Amino acid sequence: MNRRAFMSFIGGAAVPALLPRVACAQQTHRMRRIGVLLSGDRNDPEYRSRVEALRNGLSALGWVEGRSYRLEELWPGGEAERMRAAATEMVRMAPDVIVVGHTLFAQSLRKQTTTIPIVFVNIADPVGSGLVPSLARTGGNMTGFTAFEFTTAGKWLDVLKEIAPSVKRVGLVFGNSEISLTGEKFYSALERVAPRLSVELTPLRVRGAAEVHEAIDVFASRPDGGLLAAADPGGVANRAAIVAAASRHRLPAVYPFRFFVSEGGLASYGVDINDEYRRAASYVDRILKGANPADLPVQAPDKFELVINLKTAKALGLEVPPTLLARADEVIE
Repeated sequence: MNRRAFMSFIGGAAVPALLPRVACAQQTHRMRRIGVLLSGDRNDPEYRSRVEALRNGLSALGWVEGRSYRLEELWPGGEAERMRAAATEMVRMAPDVIVVGHTLFAQSLRKQTTTIPIVFVNIADPVGSGLVPSLARTGGNMTGFTAFEFTTAGKWLDVLKEIAPSVKRVGLVFGNSEISLTGEKFYSALERVAPRLSVELTPLRVRGAAEVHEAIDVFASRPDGGLLAAADPGGVANRAAIVAAASRHRLPAVYPFRFFVSEGGLASYGVDINDEYRRAASYVDRILKGANPADLPVQAPDKFELVINLKTAKALGLEVPPTLLARADEVIE
C-alpha cells in the first residue's frame, strides 16, 4: 500500500471514530426546548413560583436559559377542552421534553405522542390514572413525581382533630369539574378513617369562589364543624375564598399545602410543590442528556411538612397542643 493510499485508509477509519464525539458536542451546544403545561392562572404567584422552581433546578444543573435551553409555556387555564387543546398544541410544537402539572394534560399527551419525553409533577395517582403501568417500570415516554397518596387525607383529619378535638362534622372542599380528578378519591379515603374519630363527613363540591362561599355557608349553619381542602386544582384556584369563608365562620381547617397557611389558613400538611418542580429538573436534565424515560422510575415525595399558623389559631380561640407544635416544620406567629 503506497503512502497516499495508507493516509486515505487511516483518514477514512478515523472518521467513524470521531463522529459520535462530534455529534455529542453538537447536541450539547444545541438550544434545547422544554415545554411546560400548567392549568393555573399565569398571573397567580403560586403557579408562577412553580415555573421559577423548575428554572432554579435547571440552573443548579448547569443549564442557562436563553443559551442552552428555552422554556415554551402554555397556560390554557382550568377548562378541560382548552387544556386538551393546549396539549395538542404542545405536541405540534415538538419540544425536546414536556413538563406537565396536571393529570388531564398527561392523559391527553399520552394519547397523542409516544416519542416526546414527558415529565409529570404533582400527580396523585399516575398508575390509577393510566399514565404508567407501575411506578418502578414506566415502560414508555412518561415518568415523573407523585404528590400524594389518597390516604394522606386521613392525616389531615388527624391534625384537625388534634387542634380542635370538639369537631364532630367535617366538610371536604374539592372541585366539582372535569379537571378536578382527585377530590372524590380523597373523600373515599376519608370515609374509611372517619368512624375511628367519630366524625360525620360532608362532601363540598364547588365550582368557583361563589360556590365555595355558598357551600361553606350552608355547612357552617350547624355547630361543631371543621373543614379540610383536597389537594386538587379546585382547592388551589379557590384557596382565597376557602380561607376567607373558614375565617368568617370561625371554622378550624386543615389544608394540603403551605401557601394556604401563609395566606391565613390554620394548618397544612403536605408536600412542597415547588420542591417537586425543582426535583423534576433532574429528570429533564437526564432526559436531555440521553436518558430514556422508561428507565426512570416515578418518584414519591421525600418530605411532608406540617405548618401551623398560631395567629389564626388564636383568632379561632384554639390552643394548639405542644406535642403538635413540636412536630411542626414551621410555625407562623
